[in-house]
Amino acid sequence: MLFEKLRTMICEEFELSEDEVTPNVSFAEIGMDSLDMVDLVMSIEDEFCVEVTDEALEGFRTVADVVKFLESVL
Repeated sequence: MLFEKLRTMICEEFELSEDEVTPNVSFAEIGMDSLDMVDLVMSIEDEFCVEVTDEALEGFRTVADVVKFLESVL
């Protein structure tokens, strides 16, 4: 459930197809840079009503990393 919601957010915000966004894909592989990651974190914070620390952000390498983080705070 979290993965699907996150994938939808990423696809809509960064104009990617669902096929491109898999749990194990790295953000670098889909062309996201550090500014894109900040935008994504802001969207995650708004959508899920959570706070993402800088330390947590540094650990976000793959979509699965973000899902694990969300599972731990929700």
